[in-house]
Amino acid sequence: MLLDKPSGLTSARTVARVKHLLPNGTKIGHTGTLDPLASGLLVLLIGQATRLSRYVTGLNKTYTATASFGAVSDTLDAEGKITILKDALVPSEGALQGAARRFTGTVLQTPPMASAVKVGGVRLYNAHRRGENVERKSRIVTIHSLLLEALDPTEKTATFTVMCSSGTYIRALVADLAESLGTGAYLSALRRTSVGHLTLENASTFEQFASDTIQKHIIQKREVVTFLPAVNISPIERALVCNGSRLSAFGIEGSYRVEAGGELLAIYRDDEDVPLARPEVVLCAG
Repeated sequence: MLLDKPSGLTSARTVARVKHLLPNGTKIGHTGTLDPLASGLLVLLIGQATRLSRYVTGLNKTYTATASFGAVSDTLDAEGKITILKDALVPSEGALQGAARRFTGTVLQTPPMASAVKVGGVRLYNAHRRGENVERKSRIVTIHSLLLEALDPTEKTATFTVMCSSGTYIRALVADLAESLGTGAYLSALRRTSVGHLTLENASTFEQFASDTIQKHIIQKREVVTFLPAVNISPIERALVCNGSRLSAFGIEGSYRVEAGGELLAIYRDDEDVPLARPEVVLCAG
């Protein structure tokens, strides 16, 4: 299911609202958290599709992000304590475009203190609430593209379109970009528009949901992983797949879909040591 999450809700609360409309005992989960400030595409996997989460979580993400200049936030976004920077100037369009180019590619990023990352077994946001500042390791993320879409000097805001690797903190990107220009900024709005091949254009809103119509908004399991290569198998092989058996290797690198008659049966991967393919996820019953 593709949901257009409104701002003001946590991802967990969003999942709970949808779960309430589904039959009792239905499994449901999301494939990448959106902070309460953020709106946009939240990919929800339901029933057997929850087993496909590992293939979706790591996909690239695209966002529309608004940065507010001349101030900083202790959480790097509008939900934190905002401190105005005296006499801070809004960078010019040229300066912002130059910085965007410099921040495109592989960059080191330090997770914000107000984040769910664990250090020493403790969530950083818990340490942040206690007023502690924990030493954090920087990590590599990839900014595939960073484009300046609009600049409003009067409102002191700039809007960017960002395509990035999974795990990128857009609020950290905004803060780091502003710092590189000798000023400060915080993330004041964020909207996710795509997760890999899944786009916001095809998402539904809460207003479209009801317990008797929600099934119409659930996408097929196959659509979740169409980016994986596929192999089609015979009826005899179908029985083997649904029993979790190995198959002869197909000579495909990485994970791939195993299908029969357009139905997604399983995800397989060729074994590196023997000419066999082993199942990673089996979605059909023997």
